[in-house]
Formats: sequence, structure tokens, C-alpha cells
Amino acid sequence: MVSALPNDSADTATKSTAELTSQLAHQVAELVHDEFALVQSEMTEKGKQAGRGAGMLGGAALFGLAALVCLTGCVVAAIALALPVWAAALIVGAAYLLLAGITALAGRKDLERAAPPVPSESIDHAKEDVGWIKTEVTSRAQ
Repeated sequence: MVSALPNDSADTATKSTAELTSQLAHQVAELVHDEFALVQSEMTEKGKQAGRGAGMLGGAALFGLAALVCLTGCVVAAIALALPVWAAALIVGAAYLLLAGITALAGRKDLERAAPPVPSESIDHAKEDVGWIKTEVTSRAQ
């Protein structure tokens, strides 16, 4: 956050309007720069966390797929004890297709409700800064 405006009324009383305006412009520019740096830092960290999480989920999906293939063979073999192998494979495939459809619908619903990624901490800081600036401008105008 930008350093506070001088509170010494004697200091501000001796400065001209042009000097005060120049000081305000400098401090606002510094504030905006600092807020953008905070947004960049926050979004970079969120991106790194998302990347690590996605990599771990990818690895888990690979192992899960290997387990699913093994278990599929087991289920087909078990059903094949009572039915022809082709019928057992058809039943298992249809069950997987049904699960895929249900999962896809649930995933689409969640994606539609998901909020876009927002740098919430930076937004909170910016709101605080705007409130502070309004307070300072109001108190100095009186």
C-alpha cells in the first residue's frame, strides 16, 4: 500500500495547490502500480497452485484408469460365468456409458455455476484504498 499522505497540516498548508496536486498524482500512480503488482503476484501464486493440483489429478487419473481396466476385466469374467462373453462385455460397456453420461451432466452443471477466478485479496485492498482516499480528500477539503 502507498505511504500515507502527510498529516502535518502546517506542511500541507505551506504547499501550493499545484504541489499538492502533483503529490496526489504521484501517490495515486504509486498506489495503482502497487495494486497491479499485488494482483500479478496473487494470480501467479494461484496459477502455480492450480498447475500442481492439475498435475496431481492427472497422475491420479492415470492410476485410476489402470485400476478400472483391471476391474473391468474382472467384472466381465464374472458375468461371463452366467452369460456369453460378448453379452457380459456389452452389459459392462452399457453401465460405463450410463456413468459417463451422468458424470458429464453433473460436471457441466458445476462448470456453469463456477465463478471466474478473481484476485479477491487485491480487490479488497483496492476497495480499502479507495475508501481511504475518499476519507482523506473529504477531511482535507474541510
